[in-house]
Amino acid sequence: MPQTADDLDAVAVRAWCALALEALGRERAAIDAINVYPVADGDTGTNLYLTVESANQALEAVFAAHETGATTPLTADAVRAMAHGALIGARGNSGTILAQLLRGTAQVLAVGHDADHLRRALATAADAARQAVAHPVEGTVLTVAAEAAAAAVRTAADATTAEVAQAAYEGARTALAATPGQLAVLGRAGVVDAGGRGLVTVLGALVEAVCGRAPATGPALPAPALPVPDDCAAAGSAGGPAFEVIYLLEATDEAVDRLRARLDPLGDSLVVVGGDGLWNVHVHVDDAGAAVEAGVEAGRPYRIRITHFGADRAHPHVEPVQRAVVVVVPGDGLRGLCKEAGATTVLARPGEPPASGELVDAIRRAHAREVVLLPNDAELRHTAAAAADQARAEGVRVALVPTRAAVQGLAALAVHEPGRSFDEDVVAMTAAAGATRYAELAVAERQSWTMAGICQAGDVLGLIDGDVAVIGEDVPHTARTVLDRMLAAGGELVTLVLGEDVPDSLADELEEHVREGHLAVDTVVYRGGHQSAPLLIGVE
Repeated sequence: MPQTADDLDAVAVRAWCALALEALGRERAAIDAINVYPVADGDTGTNLYLTVESANQALEAVFAAHETGATTPLTADAVRAMAHGALIGARGNSGTILAQLLRGTAQVLAVGHDADHLRRALATAADAARQAVAHPVEGTVLTVAAEAAAAAVRTAADATTAEVAQAAYEGARTALAATPGQLAVLGRAGVVDAGGRGLVTVLGALVEAVCGRAPATGPALPAPALPVPDDCAAAGSAGGPAFEVIYLLEATDEAVDRLRARLDPLGDSLVVVGGDGLWNVHVHVDDAGAAVEAGVEAGRPYRIRITHFGADRAHPHVEPVQRAVVVVVPGDGLRGLCKEAGATTVLARPGEPPASGELVDAIRRAHAREVVLLPNDAELRHTAAAAADQARAEGVRVALVPTRAAVQGLAALAVHEPGRSFDEDVVAMTAAAGATRYAELAVAERQSWTMAGICQAGDVLGLIDGDVAVIGEDVPHTARTVLDRMLAAGGELVTLVLGEDVPDSLADELEEHVREGHLAVDTVVYRGGHQSAPLLIGVE
């Protein structure tokens, strides 16, 4: 795909992304095979491919939008779409870092796309990626990116875009070949850094996009003559955190700064990328629930993915034991439902949240050596934590899943499977809860300022994820508005929990409303009994 050698326009950006996806598809298995750091889980090539696939889909959507008008997108639109797609689709440690590299590149190329802007774009990208990693390590993709940028900056002032791209590619190849001497685990395995290898592939695609031909020499790829030794895998993973947690997060810069400080001591491989209110968070931890809860405190996490690296990493000799779920419920209706599912329940009466002693008693009543605790209320976070600590002191293994609403607890309980390992069960329940947005309706008791404006006594308030988002005059209209806002962000299942005095006709009306606007979304309805809110809503 020949391009002018002095301009990286939108068409060239499109070619670059498509060629990178194609190249990573070819080399995915080879890159997976040399993945020994930071975790020897053999998925770096796959994660990079999926990240670029998401970038390519976003970029193609921009071009498709311009086809009807027979126009070409601006370069700024193209690079921003590519970066945004990578951000929302980033997978793994390597994919998250690549997303930040593309974001840094886009920030400069959106302003200009000649050779000089490409130099600055590569330098900005390398700096941004390094800043996103809590504890940068040399001999990784960060080193390769830095050397690629340095080689680009050293090109002559009158160099073409193609010459700058070629220099960056050659600099990356040279840096990649040196990684085994910089990171001991790579040297013992006889391989180069897998993430850096992927970046060389992406830069090779850039050269092909602007030159119209693939680089003259292929990147070095030392491969071990024998399978990667066990001690190499151990150096990158054994004794390390048991889970990889990734989620998108809507939050302010200040909240993300606090989030970094909160997540850093929980584990390792912390990478937080993005900006302008949208972030991608990646971390390896033992307590997946705490990592998700930190995101909830910082903003709105979604698309939560939790991967267990293998039960033998954290608890190699744990035998299967009896397990129970203790759940706090807001009304008699849900209490019965949760009991039918096998859970031990604690009733939270309106205005009377349970004390830590009640939660400890419920854990004791469960007569289990392993307990999953679902508080179902953000205000009970510290109470539940205190109860969990007390139960642990008594010899019970307790996992606190930070559910903030009853509908999140229902989602977690629905995927509970006592037949699998404790860690795997907690991961599945945490992921299900985190993927559920929650809302409730309440009646204002007095005039007050809210996030949605001033409400009057008697107004019906629609709270989404804990904040007042809708002020209405009646329950049906407010409920429909809340559902529309929640489903605008997508969803597959709506859960409605009706209060004691709410007629069944409201559930019928809301089910019909969902069907009319969202054909692929299912609705389930439960009776909550005597609860403080007339209606609870969950969207998964």
